Amino acid sequence: MNQTFTVQGMTCGHCEKAVTTAIKTLDPQAQVSIDRANNRVEVTTEQAREAVAAAIQEEGYSVTA
Repeated sequence: MNQTFTVQGMTCGHCEKAVTTAIKTLDPQAQVSIDRANNRVEVTTEQAREAVAAAIQEEGYSVTA
């Protein structure tokens, strides 16, 4: 299932890695694509949207959509 999130606060490559790692910890098979310039994170996973958003938020980023 493809999911797109608007994530505020990603400012560097380390931020991208933190978000990717958080999602991969939840679902090791997840496919993650980050467009930092547009604050967009696209995830292909079977996990619930709320679970993915919570994993991103636990890293300290704001998920607005």
